[in-house]
Amino acid sequence: MKRIFALLLILALVLVPMVACTKPETEPAATEESKPVTEPAETTEGEPEPERAEEIVKLGLGVRSSIARSRGASEGKGAMAQADTTIAAVGFDAEGIIRAVSIDVAQTQVAFNEDGSLADGAEAEIRSKKELKDDYAMKGASGIGKEWYEQMEALENWMIGKTVDEVMALPTVERDAGHKHVPDDPDLNSSVTITVEDYQQAVKEAWDQAQDAPGTLKVGLGVVTGTNSSKPAADDKGAFAQINTTAAAVALDGEGKIVKSIVDVVQDKVQYTPEGELPENVNEEVQTKLDIGAEYGMAKVSQIGKEWFEQIAAFTEWMVGKTIEEVNGLPVKERDAGHKHVPDDPDLTSSVTITVEDYQQAVTKAAQAAK
Repeated sequence: MKRIFALLLILALVLVPMVACTKPETEPAATEESKPVTEPAETTEGEPEPERAEEIVKLGLGVRSSIARSRGASEGKGAMAQADTTIAAVGFDAEGIIRAVSIDVAQTQVAFNEDGSLADGAEAEIRSKKELKDDYAMKGASGIGKEWYEQMEALENWMIGKTVDEVMALPTVERDAGHKHVPDDPDLNSSVTITVEDYQQAVKEAWDQAQDAPGTLKVGLGVVTGTNSSKPAADDKGAFAQINTTAAAVALDGEGKIVKSIVDVVQDKVQYTPEGELPENVNEEVQTKLDIGAEYGMAKVSQIGKEWFEQIAAFTEWMVGKTIEEVNGLPVKERDAGHKHVPDDPDLTSSVTITVEDYQQAVTKAAQAAK
């Protein structure tokens, strides 16, 4: 018995510590120091976001002008010069898709009396079709009861998200002799009845000449037109009409600063004969100053030996990174009676000697209309 009791005692002494070892311990409350460290999720803070296809990275300006609708003097009527200038400012993404577009037309007339003198109102304020809005008075003659600016807004909205090839491929029909390219598309039939070929061509030209403008948020178009260089008939010379249209496409960033601006000018000229007849070249398309390039002939008379296209390039480059207020705050000086607003800034005195007030005004209008 004593031997059995001894064996049981030994067994108990062995099992009790083992059971005690399996008893769960109560863990102390976790402290900030004792908490397991969780690695933060990987972030891209400070890294540039990947380029999105919808971002505007190019800016284009297309300008097409014609004086074909001008007329000569006839019995009881004086001559009348007319310039139809179609302008498009377009923002494209990296894939060439239209992300912003603004189209306008400057339809400008210079009227003469039967004796070749300038008719009253020749120097009145000239507004583009978009600036005229309801005063253009198309609604009464429109089959859909919409003004020109309303139809243009519908056409612009249709272009957004399309390539230039798709815009050019828009099916059209001939409505009458004056409307040979009216949209024939279900998305436009109830909103656009104007002829659109010039608008398509202006957009294509904007794409063909587009310039880099990364970081663009908004694009705007500004148009300024003047007829002050027109002259009445005198001595053995007939009446002379000159219509100067300045166009500006402007790209703005999120802070309203200029990313890129493109400025061009078209000078539509009609030199009548002493009898008030039209010149032979009235049906030719008029080139802009940028199109003319070195053939414009300014370098040989320029104080700095630079052509117009070189000077306007320097001026628009100076605008980059500036607000419209800073552009309009440029100090200027009067060089002569024809150049009353020449830049007087150390950054421009060696590169720009042309007068710049019309360019500033067009750029300002573009920035105000940007969307």
